[in-house]
Amino acid sequence: QVQLVESGGGLVQAGGSLRLSCAASGRTFSSYVMAWFRQAPGKERDFVAGITGGGESIDYADSEKGRFTISRDNAKNTVYLQMNRLKPEDTAVYYCAVRLGYGIRSAEVAYDYWGQGTQVTVSS
Repeated sequence: QVQLVESGGGLVQAGGSLRLSCAASGRTFSSYVMAWFRQAPGKERDFVAGITGGGESIDYADSEKGRFTISRDNAKNTVYLQMNRLKPEDTAVYYCAVRLGYGIRSAEVAYDYWGQGTQVTVSS
């Protein structure tokens, strides 16, 4: 069982930045593929970014490339999402997720554990 706790969400003006954190339980954190997803009101939950256990492979959704950066600190069992140049359309609940399998996947069903989510609201 892996428990995930996200933090760092909030209200920010368009063009601003936020850094989300996700702290994970478990003694094998460095073996987990970690990812961030987001879900806007009335929409499906979408892949944002993913990172392999050692950080050797990273992937982003096309709309986030160049604005968002995913990283991890295995010593702290934490994954981060640095979000810059935020837009109102980035408003959503952001979730972190753990995949026990190999490789980053963008499909929600590929992930085994989920956090409770943190709200990000970008005002225009």
